[in-house]
Amino acid sequence: MQPRFITFEGGEGAGKSTQVKRLAAAFNAAGIDSITTREPGGSEGGERIRNLVVSGHVDAWDAATESLLFMAARYDHLIMKIKPALEKKDWVLCDRFYDSTYVYQGIAKGVDTVWLDKLYKLLFGDFGPDLTFLLDLPANVGLDRATARGNEAESRFERMGLGYHTRLRDGFLLRAKAEPERILKIDASQSPDAVHEAIITVLNARFGLALKPAASA
Repeated sequence: MQPRFITFEGGEGAGKSTQVKRLAAAFNAAGIDSITTREPGGSEGGERIRNLVVSGHVDAWDAATESLLFMAARYDHLIMKIKPALEKKDWVLCDRFYDSTYVYQGIAKGVDTVWLDKLYKLLFGDFGPDLTFLLDLPANVGLDRATARGNEAESRFERMGLGYHTRLRDGFLLRAKAEPERILKIDASQSPDAVHEAIITVLNARFGLALKPAASA
């Protein structure tokens, strides 16, 4: 079976990490090898850069500089973790990828998206996710969920205000509209179980799998 690169996108508090873990459990139960990972981070170098960008003052970085840091983390992540896993025939389940940079730094912060796309093409060529799940919910709901987690050490983006997070949601929806075959929107205001079951249904239909929903943790 050909391994696939599956990504999860959405604003803060959308439940991406929860759904990545649930999907990994479903793959494990089906006897399909997979790894879970995240951005920024995922590799040793990526995690070091993560510490720079997700903490500190909200204005710690110029938006273009921030974009370059995310791209550097992504390149290391790709070389050190994603590609080796795919070569081993493992499915890769990733919490965020380039769509987040395009939306967080491009659409929401005003970095030239044409420039971002050119930089991505230079670094990554034609590589990209086989399928992306956009977990969508109102920005205020996501922020409330994120705040309830209490992860103050990594709250830099959460502290950027409701207006910014509303632009994020709008940006992700525009991105999904532009690439409907790759980016599938799922209502993340549903229960985690309902979201997980929707993801399983899509994967089984798209890739001919026979996954069954995993029990909640």
